[in-house]
Parts: sequence; C-alpha cells; structure tokens
Amino acid sequence: MKKGNRTTPVEFVLLGITEDSTWEGPLFGIFLVIYLITVAGNLGLITLIQINPRLHTPMYFFLTNLSFLDFCYSSITVPKMLADFLSKHKVIGFSACVAQMSLFVIFASAECYLLASMAYDRYFAICSPLLYSVTVSLKICILLVTACYMAGVVNSVTLTTSTFLLDFCDSNIINSFFCDIPPLLALSCSDTHVNEFLVFAFGGFIQMSSLCIIVVSYMFIIIAILRIRSTEGKHKAFSTCASHLTAVSLFYGTIIFMYLRPISSYSLNQDRVVSVLYTVIIPMLNPIIYSLRNKEVKDTLWKVLPLGLTQH
Repeated sequence: MKKGNRTTPVEFVLLGITEDSTWEGPLFGIFLVIYLITVAGNLGLITLIQINPRLHTPMYFFLTNLSFLDFCYSSITVPKMLADFLSKHKVIGFSACVAQMSLFVIFASAECYLLASMAYDRYFAICSPLLYSVTVSLKICILLVTACYMAGVVNSVTLTTSTFLLDFCDSNIINSFFCDIPPLLALSCSDTHVNEFLVFAFGGFIQMSSLCIIVVSYMFIIIAILRIRSTEGKHKAFSTCASHLTAVSLFYGTIIFMYLRPISSYSLNQDRVVSVLYTVIIPMLNPIIYSLRNKEVKDTLWKVLPLGLTQH
C-alpha cells in the first residue's frame, strides 16, 4: 500500500515470534506442548472444582472463572500462532484481526478485575470470617464476575474501535504474532496521540484500580494475619493467599510493562517476547500454581486418577 493511500487493508501480515524459518519447527513443538498443558490444566481445574461439592465455595467460583478466562484468551492467540509456524503466508483478515483484538482485550481486562475480586474474597475470608457467608454470597460473586466482563467489554469497544478507525496506509505488516494494540498503533500513518491517551486512560484505569483493590485488601489481610497468635494459624492464612499473590505478580508485571508506556518507548521485538509471557506462559502457569499449593484440589485430583482409585 502506498503512503497516503488511505484505504482499509483487506488483511494483515503477522511477522510472528521469529522471522528465522529454521526456528519455526522447534517453536511449533514447544508452543503446541505449552498450549496442550494450558488447555488440560485450565479445563481440568474447572472439572475438578465442579465434581467436588466441597469446592463449591466463592474462592473456587472465582478460580473457575480465572481458568475459563485463561483458556479463552490463550485460545484466541495460540492456535493462530501455531498455524502460522506451519504456513508460508502468515496473514490474518481484517475482520479476524478486529475480532481477535476485541476478544483478547475483553478477557484480559476482565482478568484484572477478577483478580481484584479474588483479593476481595480473601479479605473477607481472613478479616471478617463471621460475615463471610453474607458479604461473599453466590449472588454477590455472580454480580462481581458480571461486572468484570462488563468492564472488559467497555474497554474492548473503546480501544478496538479507536484503533481500527486509524489509517494503515504505509504497511500491513504487524510486528507481532497476533493483533495487539501497540504494534497496530506503530503501523498506522495517522496521528495516534488520542489512541495512546485512550490506551493509557482506559487500560491504566482498569489496571491501576484493580491493582489498588488488591494492594489495599492485602494490607488489611497482612495486619489481620499478624494478629493471629498461633504459628500454624498464620501459616494457614498465608498459604490461602500465596497462589493468588503469585498469579497477580506475574499477570500485572507483564501487562503494566506492555501497555502503560508511551508508544515512543516501545521496542516491538522486545515486546513480542513479553507478549508471549502473558498470552501463552501465564495461562499455563496459573492452574499449576493453584493446584500445587491447594490441598483440596490435589486431593480431588488424586481421587479421580486411576492410581488414586486403586490405592484408596
């Protein structure tokens, strides 16, 4: 497309993770294994929670939704990336690019507030255990999760619409393995200052407001734990929060690095690596983190495995 030719591209070309074709075969194998672990881990965790009535509590309700979100936004990007490893023509249609970006923003934004909702749940479980069943009822849990998705939809409609109203007249080559906002803004020949502001304002509000909820919740949680006299009680309280804190650190660290910077500071080659972390690696790690540190989940898994059945 010639410069100044203000037409909407029919399709985009995705550069992918690497432009070295000799790496495509090994990377396909690696990411296929990672994706299969992601699918098995997240859907397996959802199944374990559903089959054990003891796990039908607010904490596991939120964990079910976290696994669903991880499965969804990983599935939006990874299958296309795997297909591109095996294809010489790494293209994605304009409409498919819009759909991929909009769905990804919905699920990623919803996960921010879902992690905040999980912190809210832990706050009342530890700081107000007598009021826990009232303050974190099933109705409230459903309302919180619904609000998470609504925030994601609002953010997605705003950022996706503003991005694809831009003119892409210089090139249609996206320096990434999926239709993400930063590489598309870098690709546009329009003035992107308004888009940068919207990404910073909407994305920043979602990330910072949800992170503030998490930080404030854990400030009160730590104070409450320090008041517990028994060492065993402190350890038990900390153990119920450790998995969530690990997931929060991984998710927010990469998301903030990716989106809360001016476009001028982007290094797209570096950002491709960071994108792999939050779209591919973190969705795989979350069910592992929650399973390995959760006795009830491990006990349920042991019971449904053939080995566990023979030994019990």
